[in-house]
Amino acid sequence: MNIDEAVTLTEERLAVEGGTMGDLLGHFRNRISPVLIGDPEWELVLGRARKLPITLGALPFGFELPLHARQPSADFGVSLASRTRSAAFFEERAEEDPADQTARAIGRLFRQMDAAGSPLREIVGRKLMLEYDIGPAQDDEGSLPGMFLRPGERPILGAGDQANDVGLVVDALVSSVGWELTGAERENLERVYRAQPANTRMDSFGVFPSRERAIRLAIMGFESQQETRSYLEDTGWPGQFSAVDSVIARFRERANVVRSGVNIDVREEGVGPTLGLTLIVKQRYTKGSRYWLDGLTDWEPFLSALRHEDIVVPEKLTALADWVSRPMTLFAKSGRYVLLRGIHHIKLVLSGNRLRQAKAYVFMVLSGAASS
Repeated sequence: MNIDEAVTLTEERLAVEGGTMGDLLGHFRNRISPVLIGDPEWELVLGRARKLPITLGALPFGFELPLHARQPSADFGVSLASRTRSAAFFEERAEEDPADQTARAIGRLFRQMDAAGSPLREIVGRKLMLEYDIGPAQDDEGSLPGMFLRPGERPILGAGDQANDVGLVVDALVSSVGWELTGAERENLERVYRAQPANTRMDSFGVFPSRERAIRLAIMGFESQQETRSYLEDTGWPGQFSAVDSVIARFRERANVVRSGVNIDVREEGVGPTLGLTLIVKQRYTKGSRYWLDGLTDWEPFLSALRHEDIVVPEKLTALADWVSRPMTLFAKSGRYVLLRGIHHIKLVLSGNRLRQAKAYVFMVLSGAASS
């Protein structure tokens, strides 16, 4: 059974369970430490998840956990693919309620993916990721989630001639939320792509329609500290390079960092000053059969390295270490499921020329195909 067949089967079985993603998440509360997500914050997550179909549990979902903040809060992320039950939910929502901007944006993207001979699908496939900001101020109908595409079908590599691919993906993403790229934005996007060294890849493209306008790019695969610095210099990043050097150097001393990645915001005026650093201790490949399977000790060295940073809440690191677990068998009225949990990546955020934030991106993967 291939991945698409497994997702379809899991969706069908979750549909038998009925309800919403809020109902599904409710079963997992005792598996999530209140140090990471407190009870009031959990209710906010459930409030958002109750507006989403339970079939979204057939693809990876999870949380963004701020390790630098005392408050045990989280943002919520889900994945969906075109031509699935979950996609149909949003398409029906867009028809029933034209004011639902999220459903309309998703529908626009999926129509581009599903068109005959779609060049977008050749690059990113059929998958879309959504990131919901959680909190009282964000829980209104006009607030759109962050939307992300990953070029998993045809990787966008540095030192090549894929500027057209970059433009095609970004055009699809921004047009889905009602934006139109300006000439300056196009020039800046091409410049940051042309600056990529040969061994790097454009890992994801994102927009946050309810935040300040920018195109978020994740570029992964830098092999050295100097390579990262040179790239930032070539893109015109306006921050202080010594601050980046300092963060990378001290983590390399404490953990086996195999590659590095950066998250940058491309704006009309250039690259924004805030920088995300992803220091990779476990290499993940989209097409790898073990992509969603973490070893129980894979993250221990990096979590130990994080403990030396003053901004990080130690109790959260202890709780985070318990997130990675062996595959768990769960039982429901529709049969047996297997649940995987792990840490996808940890992002260090620099602004004002210093390390300000550390965020863990954790996932859950549920499959009903294991019993078939």
